[in-house]
Amino acid sequence: MDIKKDILWRAYLSFLGVVVFSLFVLGRAFYIQNVQGEYWRGLSDSMHQKYVELDAERGTIFTEDGQMLSTSIPYYDIYIDFGAEGLRDKAGKRFRENLDSFAIAVAGLFKDKSVAAYKADLKQGYNKKRRYFPLRKGLSFEEYKEFRTFPLVRLGRNKSGVIVEERSKRLNPFGLLARRTIGLSRENAQNVGLERTYDTMLVGQKGKRLVRMMAGGAAVPVEGYEIEPENGKDVYTTLDIHMQDIVETALMKMMVQSESQTGTVILMETKTGKIKAIANLGRLKDGSYSETMNYALQTTEPGSTIKLATLLAVLDHGSSKEADLVEVGSAGRQYVGVRNINDAERSPKPMLTVRECFAHSSNVGLAKIAYKAFADKPDVYRSYLQKFHMDKPTGVDLLGESAPRLPKIKRNKEGLHAMLTAAFGYAIQVSPLQTLMLYNAVANNGKMMRPYLVNSVKANGVTRKEFSPVVLDENLVKPSVIEAARRSMEAVITEGTAKNVFKDFPIPVAGKTGTAHVSDGTVGY
Repeated sequence: MDIKKDILWRAYLSFLGVVVFSLFVLGRAFYIQNVQGEYWRGLSDSMHQKYVELDAERGTIFTEDGQMLSTSIPYYDIYIDFGAEGLRDKAGKRFRENLDSFAIAVAGLFKDKSVAAYKADLKQGYNKKRRYFPLRKGLSFEEYKEFRTFPLVRLGRNKSGVIVEERSKRLNPFGLLARRTIGLSRENAQNVGLERTYDTMLVGQKGKRLVRMMAGGAAVPVEGYEIEPENGKDVYTTLDIHMQDIVETALMKMMVQSESQTGTVILMETKTGKIKAIANLGRLKDGSYSETMNYALQTTEPGSTIKLATLLAVLDHGSSKEADLVEVGSAGRQYVGVRNINDAERSPKPMLTVRECFAHSSNVGLAKIAYKAFADKPDVYRSYLQKFHMDKPTGVDLLGESAPRLPKIKRNKEGLHAMLTAAFGYAIQVSPLQTLMLYNAVANNGKMMRPYLVNSVKANGVTRKEFSPVVLDENLVKPSVIEAARRSMEAVITEGTAKNVFKDFPIPVAGKTGTAHVSDGTVGY
C-alpha cells in the first residue's frame, strides 16, 4: 500500500512539475512577446542593413532680377533611437542627466504638451528601448535650428540618439503669378512648365546612406556611411514679376468683361526675344478663371491676325503695293477666284487701299490681293508661311508646345481654295507664341528672334550654362516691306478696327485685331 502511495505521490509531483514548467514557458513567452518584443525585434532587425537614397535639394527658379519664383522649403521629422549606445552606457547616465532640461526645451518649442507629459513620454520610450520614437514631425527650418541647440541634441547623433529626416515642399512665393509657365513639381504626376523642362538641372544628384533596419520598418542611419546628395542647380528666367502682375491683372479684367472661355497674353522683349511675362486663363465650370493650361503654346486658328503674314507675302512678292486700290464693294461679300469670301463687317467704302484693307480687316480685300499674287502658283503662298517659320514650333525652352498645322496647297483648284481660306486665318493652326514671333519681327525691323524664357543656370552662384538671343532670320523680307507693314499696323489703331479701343491712348501703338469662327478641332465649323 505504501508503495502505491509512493508511486502516486511521485506521479502527482511529476505532473505538477510539468504544469509549473509549462506555465513558466508560457509566461516567459508572453513576457518576451509583449514586454520585450519591440527590443528583440529591433535587435533582430539591426542585423539587416541596406543603402537608401537621399534626395537632393531641388534648385530654385528665379526672376531675371533674382526674386524667387519657385523654391523648396525644408521640413524636418525628429525621432529618437533609445537603443543608441550613447544613451544607454553607464546605466543611462547621459539620458537621466539631460531628461529634465530636454523636456523643458521641447515643451517650450512645440507648445503642444506639458513638460511633465514630455518627460513621461521620453521615460517610457527609454524604458521600452524604442528604436524609432517619433518626437515631432514637420519642423520648419527656423524651429529645427533652435532644436539643434537643445540639451542632449547638441551632443550629436550617437550620444543623443536623435534621428533627423529632412523632406521638402515646393513653394511659389508669388502664388498664382505665372503658375503654368513656372510649372508644378509633383511627386505622383509629371511636372509641367519650367519645372519639367529644366527638371534634370533642378533635381540634382541623389546621395545614399547606410541604414540599420528597425522594428516596423524604421531605418536608423549608420554613422560614417553616407554620401551627401548634390543639390540641384538654380534657374534664372527672363521673367519680370512686376510686368507679370500687370499682364495677369489686365487679362483677368478682359476675361471677366467679355466672359471668354480662354485667354493668353505674352510680353516679349523685341530686340532679344526674351519673354518678360506670360499669362493664361481658362474658364472653370463654376464660372471662375484659373491658369490650368498654357494656351500660349496651344495651336488654334489665328483668324485675322494671320493677315500680317498675307500682307508681308504679297508686298514681298511685288504684285501689290500698300497704296494700290482694291475693289471690295459695299455688300461685304464677293466671289474671289474659286470661292465666296465674306467680311465680318461691311467696308466703309467700296474701294480700299491695300493698307486700308489690312486696317479694316477686310477678308475680301486680303483674299483679292492674295489671289492676284498667287493665283497661278498658290503653293508659293505656303512657301512664304514656311519662310515666316509658321510650319514648325518656335523652339521656346518650354516643353509642351503644339506643332502648327498648315494646309496642303497644290497648284490646282483645291489648292487655290485652301490658299484663299488660309489668307484670312482659316484652315491653318498656329500658336499665339508663333503669331507673336512674326509680329515681333516686324517691330524688330525684319529680324526674327526665337522666344526664350531662361537666361542662365547656376550652381552655388556660379554660372554653369548661359543662354543668348537666337536670330532665326536676319531679314525676313525686304526692308521696304517691313516699313509698309508697320504703317499698316499703325493704321489699324488710328483708323481701323482698333480705333475706338485706343482712342486718346497716350503712346503710339501698332497691331492687328483678330476674330475667328470656332473650329471643332478638325478644321471644321
